Amino acid sequence: MSIGWLLDKMSDFADREAMVFIDNSVTFGRLLEDYTNWKDIIIERQISSGEVILLEGDYSPVVSGAILALIANGNVIVPVSVNVRHRLQELYQIAQVNKSIHFDGDSYRIANHERSAHTGLLEQFLLKGQAGMILFTSGTTGAPKAILHDISQLLERYKVSRDTLRTLSFLLFDHIGGINTLFHTLANGGTIIVPPSRSPSEICALIEKHHVELLPTSPSFLNMLLMTRAYKQFDMSSLRVISYGTEVMPDYTLQQLNSEFPHIQMRQTYGLSELGIMRAKSKHSGSPWLKIGGEGIETKIVDGVLHIRSQTAMVGYLNAPSPFDKEGWFNTQDQVSVDGEYMRIFGRCSEIINVGGRKVYPVEVEEVLLQMGEVWDVTVKGEPSSLLGHVVTAVVNTELLIDAKELKQRIRAFCQDKLEDYQVPVKVYIQEKELYSERFKKLRKA
Repeated sequence: MSIGWLLDKMSDFADREAMVFIDNSVTFGRLLEDYTNWKDIIIERQISSGEVILLEGDYSPVVSGAILALIANGNVIVPVSVNVRHRLQELYQIAQVNKSIHFDGDSYRIANHERSAHTGLLEQFLLKGQAGMILFTSGTTGAPKAILHDISQLLERYKVSRDTLRTLSFLLFDHIGGINTLFHTLANGGTIIVPPSRSPSEICALIEKHHVELLPTSPSFLNMLLMTRAYKQFDMSSLRVISYGTEVMPDYTLQQLNSEFPHIQMRQTYGLSELGIMRAKSKHSGSPWLKIGGEGIETKIVDGVLHIRSQTAMVGYLNAPSPFDKEGWFNTQDQVSVDGEYMRIFGRCSEIINVGGRKVYPVEVEEVLLQMGEVWDVTVKGEPSSLLGHVVTAVVNTELLIDAKELKQRIRAFCQDKLEDYQVPVKVYIQEKELYSERFKKLRKA
């Protein structure tokens, strides 16, 4: 596949800083050298066009060079983070992987995987001779869905030059938002700052040290940032934009962020692994309402649920039926409310709790509970009930020495004039471990 236009852009930026990796400044020229080195490695290791290559690692100059060279070679790349190492054997089978490359800093190892011919949708795609990318859904139960993209369609949007900021690569290597960060930066001469870890104090230290301007992250991380108050120990004045997505932002958390960081623009984003990243515009910095659109994007609301048709949509799932209707519309399963050209997202239909025929949106309960001094973090979800169908439950992180019975009583008292009776948690569990996944997204599965 030809990526000459992208390599030409990177050549124009040759002397600019492209990446900060382990506190070392890396230029675009260095990334092009890594790309050239990987072209030679591909020949030496006999990596053929059309082979599926799994890449295990995180952002780095070497990984970036490998991605570019494999795309140019016409491969299907499968980026995965080290957090899913325990599932690698399963992922090899689902993605029909021929070879895997495992990165550790600047070093790597290549493993071969015996495989017969590719089958199904992947076989049909490879007959076209296109480079591709496979991403996995982040489901915590059952086999993850393998999402096949045509790389040429995903990269098309980056041919148009846009402004870029010094960006901290918070979103993981195998996340559609992380992929967007990488290619947007490469195509526009920006700089990525790679974090060695993603704790609040580490992130804040990097913002101060490397004058980060954009932090793309999740509401769960931002709530943790507020709770730990790690930002009080560092100079955050360089930060211009915090963009957030992947899950619903509680109003209370957004209000706190705007109060603590009045100089920073809070920007809601929207994207799905199946469709790519869409252009989104918040009504204002403190608003949960946003407008979704952009080139090649169409939206419609059916029975309160958002449907999208996109030119950057996936080819399909490798291990599940096509989710598109006959006209190419994708049901996002996101329940929304509409106000003119803006919409507010309340969460996935599967997360909404039906209590005796009445809907409870978890985020609306969470934003009330987060106002309690006893609550460090909380996840609200439903549990089956023979009487009501489901009841509301709350799983709480707290720093107090308190039992669940006492906390439940305090929650009921606090919610008395803030929530309807059917919205108040009937069961309360105290949990010490984090309430979010390795992608800093709330865990709502039972």
